Amino acid sequence: MQTHFTIDCVIYSFNEGKLHILLNERNEYPYKDWWALPGYFVDMHEEMEDAVKRILYENTGLKNIFMEQLGAFASVKRHPQGRILTVAFSTIVKYDEVHAKVKPVTNYMKQAKWFAVEDLPELAFDHKQIIQESLSKLKSTLHYSTAIYELLPEKFTLTQLQQAYEAILGKVLDKRNFRKKIANMGYLKELAEVQKGVSYRAARLYKLDKRKFLRHIGAESPSNI
Repeated sequence: MQTHFTIDCVIYSFNEGKLHILLNERNEYPYKDWWALPGYFVDMHEEMEDAVKRILYENTGLKNIFMEQLGAFASVKRHPQGRILTVAFSTIVKYDEVHAKVKPVTNYMKQAKWFAVEDLPELAFDHKQIIQESLSKLKSTLHYSTAIYELLPEKFTLTQLQQAYEAILGKVLDKRNFRKKIANMGYLKELAEVQKGVSYRAARLYKLDKRKFLRHIGAESPSNI
C-alpha cells in the first residue's frame, strides 16, 4: 500500500561544458508521456532512506548514490489527484561514471535522459519549481562546498572549471578575472600533466586540494566569483 507522499530526485551532472539534469519520460497517468524528475510514491511501511534508494534505482538504474534532502513541496494544486506532498532530494554525479548505467528498471517510466538545464522540456507537476529551488540552493553553496568539483573529473582544466561555474551561475565570466581569483584562493594544485586525446593544444590539468579548501572556507567569508 502506498502513502500520499512521493519522493522526487534532482540529479545533476556536467558534460560538454553544460550542467545537465536527469529526467524520466512517464509511462502512466497523470502526465503520461511527459518528462519529469525521477520519482514515485513511498510505500506505507517504508523508511524514507529506503524509499529514496528504491525510487532512485527504479527510475534510473543507479545505486549507492548519496542523496541530500532539498525540501518538501505541498502546494494544493501540485498534483491532479489532490494534495500529495513530495520530498525532493538532490545529488551530483560524474557523467563519465554513470551515463552508461542510466536505465529505468520499472514499467512506470519509459526512459531516462539527460537534459541541459537551459534546454529543459515542459515538465510534469511542479517539477520546474523544484528544479529552480534546487539550482538556487546550488548557487548559494558554491563558495563553501565542493559541489563544483563533484561535477568535474578528478583532474580538470581551468576552462572546464570556468564552464562549470558559468553553467551553474547562468552567466559568462571574464576569463582573466576568473583565473586570477581562483589562483588567489590557493586551493587548486597544478599538476605536471596536460590533457590527452584532444585535437587542440593540450591544457594544464589541476586538482582540488581538499585540505587547503577546508582551511580556506574556515578562515574566510565566502567570496563571489
